[in-house]
Amino acid sequence: MPSAAQTIAVIDFETTGISPGQGARATEIAAVLVRGGRIVDRYASLMHSGAWVSPFIEQLTGISNAMLQDAPPAAQVMREVCRFTQGLPLVAHNAAFDRGFWHAEAQRAGLAADPAHEFACTVLLSRRLYPRAPNHRLGTLAVLHQLPASGRAHRALADAEVTAHLLLQIQHDVSERFGEELGMQKVDHGLLMALQRGDARALGRCLARYGRAEATAP
Repeated sequence: MPSAAQTIAVIDFETTGISPGQGARATEIAAVLVRGGRIVDRYASLMHSGAWVSPFIEQLTGISNAMLQDAPPAAQVMREVCRFTQGLPLVAHNAAFDRGFWHAEAQRAGLAADPAHEFACTVLLSRRLYPRAPNHRLGTLAVLHQLPASGRAHRALADAEVTAHLLLQIQHDVSERFGEELGMQKVDHGLLMALQRGDARALGRCLARYGRAEATAP
């Protein structure tokens, strides 16, 4: 079952390109808080950095240069979202992408790293748990699991909410498949981190090792 006490922040960025290392900037961010098997809070904002949105990105996301002119500064938004997620572990779909922008935009805003902000990735987790899925894109997995949709794809809040529902599905499925056998009481972020690094052919052993480590931890 999902951890009853732990809160996890599911985040999603919309951006002007694929990598901050190539000069891309964030245009929108959302964070959705999950606790006890449900969504409990949300944060979302456009963010103005002065970066130019190409026609392709505008068509993909629906976010235009005109919309960003009136958006709050990117540094202000990062300060707000870091406060909103302070002390919480993070989850994203294709987390390497979001982690790169999270670190780059936080650094630009002069924010110190929060040690709790470790990313688990629902792409990696879905590859371990659902190897027969046609692919591991968010839209494909949403259809596969009949997840609720709440807005346009490629907008931060809509994608973060779908990812949050995917996370809840993953927590449920791990508990159903392995919980009774391994005596697991919760599917927390630490277990998700261990699982995403594990061998898809030996998930039971991976989870058993995690359970033993937790049992002997001080």
